[in-house]
Amino acid sequence: MKTIANHPLPSQVVQPTYSRDKLKSKIVHLGFGAFHRAHQALYTDQTNQVEGSDWGICEINLFGGEALINALRAQEHSFSVLLKGADGTQAHIVQAVTESLHPELDGLSAVLEKMAEPQVEIVSLTVTEKGYCIDAATGKLDIKNPLISADLENPHAPKTALGIIVQALKLRRERGLGAFTVMSCDNIQENGAVTKGAVLEYASLVAPEMREWIEATVTFPCTMVDRIVPAVTADTLDEITYILGCEDPCGIACEPFRQWVIEDNFVAGRPNWDSVGAEFVDDVVPYEEMKLRMLNGSHSFLAYLGYLAGYEHISDTMQDNAFKQAALDLMLKAQAPSLEMPQGTDLAAYANMLIDRYSNPNLKHRTWQIAMDGSQKIPQRLGGSLRFHLQQGSDFKWLATAIAGWMRYVSGIDEQGNAIEVSDPMSVKLRAICDAHGFNASLVPELLALESIFPADIGQDKRVIAAVSKAYQSLLDKGARQTVVELVTE
Repeated sequence: MKTIANHPLPSQVVQPTYSRDKLKSKIVHLGFGAFHRAHQALYTDQTNQVEGSDWGICEINLFGGEALINALRAQEHSFSVLLKGADGTQAHIVQAVTESLHPELDGLSAVLEKMAEPQVEIVSLTVTEKGYCIDAATGKLDIKNPLISADLENPHAPKTALGIIVQALKLRRERGLGAFTVMSCDNIQENGAVTKGAVLEYASLVAPEMREWIEATVTFPCTMVDRIVPAVTADTLDEITYILGCEDPCGIACEPFRQWVIEDNFVAGRPNWDSVGAEFVDDVVPYEEMKLRMLNGSHSFLAYLGYLAGYEHISDTMQDNAFKQAALDLMLKAQAPSLEMPQGTDLAAYANMLIDRYSNPNLKHRTWQIAMDGSQKIPQRLGGSLRFHLQQGSDFKWLATAIAGWMRYVSGIDEQGNAIEVSDPMSVKLRAICDAHGFNASLVPELLALESIFPADIGQDKRVIAAVSKAYQSLLDKGARQTVVELVTE
């Protein structure tokens, strides 16, 4: 079978020219998903090209994805990334990956031993919000999580990312090796601090002496990552085959824009990712909040209301002037005022750039994909700005409409009476509440009372209940599109 590894590629495909022989597995990455391939792996590959550096990545999937790992091995750990701009597509080959592991294929001990090797300096993660096993209501480790409970009972054979990181660090300490940096690349506010808190809490439960050692030796830099990477479809893979002249089951497509802001806090070495556009800073939090509220918050708004209005892709919603204006208004009138940014930050320019990115017709980012895991995302994307407006006494109707859209979406039935495949860790509970009330605004207070999503100061505030109830009733009476039309005209 022809693969990237053994098939001559067309000249227009961008390929690195550095020697892979010098690469060392200095980064172990947990979560070989599409975003990582389009972002950190590509940054690392291009850094090696520019710097002549030796940063190789060992890719690990912990849950599922065995077929992807096997496919990656079959093509000697190379894969393609299509940059799909409004004016055309450019293919890049990534060769920074040196090896791959999977506990189901290779055994857990192989994973732990790899992370305990002396040359490993960074363990990075893209495991989604769920992978950190955090109780959203408290911000602490959720010890009732079945996976965490299992790890606490058997810490020498962990399954979660947290358990594996702690056990690998334990091996390094026992062998007299230094710590590695733990770097979250997930879309979580203050992801480094969240990761550190979860790791330390878990360590204190399984090996109290490890908590002290980790706190003293391991660093957890915060990062802000940005690139729109739609889920891979059959059409994506067909386009990759057409451009490369061979199949690449590991290939992905994304937008040309990318951003990576990284807290420069590494206990061991790090690549010079800034040589290819990343930015090292002392404080990532303002950039994180800007992205979470303006980009991710507007994305959620468009996902729920756009799906209900019958739009399959974000770019489709941008063809509707009401949705385009509503997204811009949400960013500039609801989200931007809640931010405290470094001097000189142009939030209006940022918002307009986001609208341009959303409008890219060459990128098919499904509203359904963005709508996934809303119970995990809403607190970070809408909670902080909502709290700001409650404190200021200012208008938050855009945020209330986004929340109402989510409530209507998780009912599992669209406006035409068709089933919605709701993908959310709380989907059963959410659906039970919706079913108990039917399509009635009486469900709003009960959903707002879920403190893991809406802390009491938000969810039990009468102003929030009233505003969300009004928006939800509008969705029932007029539908999503007309609700959005009236949102931008009232």
